[in-house]
Amino acid sequence: MGEVAAADPAAVVGAISDCKTEENIPYRIACRALGVSEAWFYKWRRRPAEPTKREARRTALAERIRYFFDRSGRTYGSPRITLDLWEEGWQVSQNTVAEIMAELGLQGRTPPRRRRSLTRPGKRKAAPDLVRRKFDAIAPDVLWWGDMTEIDTGEGTLYLASVHDAFSRRALGYAMGERHDAALVSAALQMAVATRGGQVDGVIFHTDRGSEYTSQAFQQLCGRRGVVQSMGRVGSALDNAAAESFHSVLKVEYVHRHTFATRARRG
Repeated sequence: MGEVAAADPAAVVGAISDCKTEENIPYRIACRALGVSEAWFYKWRRRPAEPTKREARRTALAERIRYFFDRSGRTYGSPRITLDLWEEGWQVSQNTVAEIMAELGLQGRTPPRRRRSLTRPGKRKAAPDLVRRKFDAIAPDVLWWGDMTEIDTGEGTLYLASVHDAFSRRALGYAMGERHDAALVSAALQMAVATRGGQVDGVIFHTDRGSEYTSQAFQQLCGRRGVVQSMGRVGSALDNAAAESFHSVLKVEYVHRHTFATRARRG
């Protein structure tokens, strides 16, 4: 009995069941013919079916989806979790991830209503677009890009200006303040220049056409530092997509997970 059952218990149980269904042979006789006891047959028959490879994979996938969702502070939706799964080697579509998330009751954070743009075209002449949406560089300090965004606090809006190197994607400079003006963007650029040791002659700095960047004070600063300005078109976020993307990730990954009681302190 042991040898027959050990060969493939599921196959033996299936054969006995088929004998009953197709030939109307009693379980007792079929068990005797195959050398197994009726007790063994009924025990195996009541066992839950082993999960298929597809079911096992889906279960494992669901566990990873929950892991990435929890790790994100319960903010990631199916697009971002799909990217994490791809990086881990999973071959899965975004639709499948969304379906499993719905089954698990997982819902990413709904992005806040899009604010009005901070970009207010200045009266001074804007610089030409030297980048043309190509935000890569072959070496450090060839191309920088920057922008401004706003953060809600208990005291009111806090404005953030940042400057980044297109080659390393490193944040070289930033400044925060109560107003979005030429002084704010100038402070961010000054920090970036200092980070690079003060020698940045010829670097291209790409921004939007906001009045802060077209102001006389900022243009003069760029002239003194040897910074060549480049600007995208008004109303075209894609013309400064690298900076827009950075601030979007910053808000999803950090800002939206915290409450800031004041402009200076987190609460």
